[in-house]
Amino acid sequence: MSGKTFVVENPATLEPIQEVADLGVSDAISAVDAAHAAFPEWASTAPRRRSDVLRKAFELMLRDRDRLATLISRENGKSIADATAEVTYAAEFFRWFSEEAVRPGGDYGESPAGGTRTIVTHRPVGVAALVTPWNFPAAMATRKIGPALAAGCTAVLKPAEETPLTAFAVGELLLEAGLPEGALQIVPTTDAPSVVGAWLDDARVRKISFTGSTGVGRQLLKQAAERVVNASMELGGNAPFVVAEDADLDAAVAGAMIAKFRNGGQACTAANRLYVHASVAREFSDRLGAAIEKLVVGSALDGAEIGPLITARALQRTTATLEQAIDAGARVAAQAQLPDLPGHFLAPTLLTDVDPGAAVVNDELFAPIAPVVTWEDDEQLLGYVNSSEYGLAAYVFSGDLKRAISLAERFDAGMVGVNRGLVSDPAAPFGGVKQSGLGREGAREGLLAFTETQYLSVDWS
Repeated sequence: MSGKTFVVENPATLEPIQEVADLGVSDAISAVDAAHAAFPEWASTAPRRRSDVLRKAFELMLRDRDRLATLISRENGKSIADATAEVTYAAEFFRWFSEEAVRPGGDYGESPAGGTRTIVTHRPVGVAALVTPWNFPAAMATRKIGPALAAGCTAVLKPAEETPLTAFAVGELLLEAGLPEGALQIVPTTDAPSVVGAWLDDARVRKISFTGSTGVGRQLLKQAAERVVNASMELGGNAPFVVAEDADLDAAVAGAMIAKFRNGGQACTAANRLYVHASVAREFSDRLGAAIEKLVVGSALDGAEIGPLITARALQRTTATLEQAIDAGARVAAQAQLPDLPGHFLAPTLLTDVDPGAAVVNDELFAPIAPVVTWEDDEQLLGYVNSSEYGLAAYVFSGDLKRAISLAERFDAGMVGVNRGLVSDPAAPFGGVKQSGLGREGAREGLLAFTETQYLSVDWS
């Protein structure tokens, strides 16, 4: 090991939590050594056995839900309620993929020309490199680990340097559940480019699954192309939140509070830009503003609903974007109170009179800022919604379900919440279009992403 360490701190109080080994390239290669050595045995393990390990891990996560939620809140800063919900959601990936592991896929049939039979099977792709972000340190890990292990792959995982402790906790529970030593290797580091680059240069690594920014995703795809590595990318988002003139405003406000302020807005699926029909914009903004002003901001361990941004750099960036919007004419219609704490806090803010072309609308915020833009007809709305280079998630609220679905079908987005502020579900295919990524996680697609298709052409003459 390198002998270097780094400190994980609480972003609400800036207090150190734990010192963690800062691993380098040689450690990354050693992790691949272990995962590669464990692969033949794990790949040949009966699907029922792999399923049992994942099912046990699900049960252990629920057993330790409170402990894990507290850990997430300490190193990530999100509220206890958000962290508890994340642990439950994260555990569901282990349960879902424990069930998928024993649902054999494949096909068998006679070839059209006759004389042969075709057998189609799915084999584990091999050692998988998993790279996860800090905003959902448990769920982003289990969403990748679950299908990789279910498919028969072994894996090396690089968690975000801000939140490695949750990854360690999940790894320990998998070992307790019966996962063989070596099948999952966790590599914390402050030098992600070198570690992940070393994995992509290693011929034994046959899969890269990354969740993070579009910019980093593009670089990883370039590296993966050198060896034609199987790649899944869940990248940036800029989710529109649409309120039609006939929407139930109580439901729309409740949905906006979830879609915008869950995890303090630090989610790739967060409602980033709110498009509200001009006829209901004032009433909607008044109701949403009243809800925002009631939010309690502070340390999660003190019971706050909204925690800090993850780093000082994130706070500086989003503060500058907010100030730029205000200087350009946007109005602060509502704001929550800030706590007397040293952490990276930004007041949840509602902006009205926002220019549709402003950076606060068109950049991925990752912050509790809700800019409202008004619209009057569907074509204008669709121009706004589909103008972004991103296409991960979207939301639409309308009292007419047919109208809501008709609008949703015209959105350039991989996922659309219709009259609800959540889109994530382990049983549904999670992913986006355009610059928001490649492939899907969750559902059956999530398992197949860690397999290669093979067919056997059998003489039948």
